[in-house]
Amino acid sequence: MHFTAVRALTDNYVWLARCGAEGPILIVDPGVAEPVLAELAPAEVPTAILLTHHHPDHIGGVAELRACFPDLRVIGPHDPRIPATERVSPGEHIEIDDCRFEVLELSAHTLSHIGFFGHGALLCGDALFSLGCGRLFEGSPDDLHRVMQTIRQLPPATQVYCAHEYTQANARFALAVEPDNASLRAYVDQVAQLRAQEQATIPTTLQRELDCNPFLRADEPQVAATIDAHFGSPSANAVERLGRLRAWKDHYV
Repeated sequence: MHFTAVRALTDNYVWLARCGAEGPILIVDPGVAEPVLAELAPAEVPTAILLTHHHPDHIGGVAELRACFPDLRVIGPHDPRIPATERVSPGEHIEIDDCRFEVLELSAHTLSHIGFFGHGALLCGDALFSLGCGRLFEGSPDDLHRVMQTIRQLPPATQVYCAHEYTQANARFALAVEPDNASLRAYVDQVAQLRAQEQATIPTTLQRELDCNPFLRADEPQVAATIDAHFGSPSANAVERLGRLRAWKDHYV
């Protein structure tokens, strides 16, 4: 499976997944239609749209794409805010010709957020970013903890396709949390070089995030100590610690 990053809006990525030369073409979280249509070759007809959650910058292009391609399947979670033609639940598997994905429960950023895992790739919307994660607009620290644990269980070689180019901004916070992390510092340098050339930092790998992303490392002793020191008291448990980390990031300048 080959993924193409389509830049959209300010910092969004819409992912085009091509399943072989003659296989289906999938569109992931199209916030707008125009750049997707521009990326498709004249003879290419997409098969399906995969939607992770209801925010407009992820679903705003669906109507226009369906107007261009009336047979387009739109697969998303059980949420009336999402214009899906097919609803899926966590634990289910979807098959689109030779493409097969497991639906993951990633509800924290929003309460109906899902992800799609298959072919060595995680399509995670705003659940996880490189060196960060989505704000808790609807979910709780308990939800965030569960999501991080779900992601941690995936194979380390998993390619992570999130929906925003936030890596360089996230890096500043990650360094504040764990300044002595050599892997993080090396990655931050790599990110700076990529962004200086206006290149994407996504996809990342789960192994890199396990090594560098504070939201996947909140239970590491040094990270935990830094969080507790910032708030001036010990965290009651892992959930509170992760919630504190998210709150710190929300107000970090």
